Amino acid sequence: MSQRHLVRAAVYLILEQDNKILCIRRYNTGYRDGEYTLPAGHVEPNETFIQTAIREAKEEVCVDIAAEDLRLVHVMQRHEAGVDVVDYYFHITRWAGEPQIGEPHKADKLAWLGRDELEGKAIHFVGKAIKHVDASILFSHDGLPIA
Repeated sequence: MSQRHLVRAAVYLILEQDNKILCIRRYNTGYRDGEYTLPAGHVEPNETFIQTAIREAKEEVCVDIAAEDLRLVHVMQRHEAGVDVVDYYFHITRWAGEPQIGEPHKADKLAWLGRDELEGKAIHFVGKAIKHVDASILFSHDGLPIA
């Protein structure tokens, strides 16, 4: 029996306020440092996507969110550096606490960015996903050949 292909799952949070999106500038990670991204993280073993979203909101930007306030708005299948990943994007407009950098060893700046500011600042596939969200496109892919 051959080994099955495994895909990594990640959750991204689109925290939106006054038509701006909360972004984190990556720092000191060795992966896309200096680029902005959303609060996000990989799904841990025995963890639901909702649990991942709640955990990452607390860890990365120090806010508490409720499961019922999360709305799945996009799914992106992508291939990068030999790894296949499925990203789940959740939109949220309500949380408790004031966002701040929760992991200063991984991020050096927090910014509320308008959609027009994402171009050239955000990781390319994150910007692409947000454009798809705005166009109500539920699924997309990045870095994969189109059949």
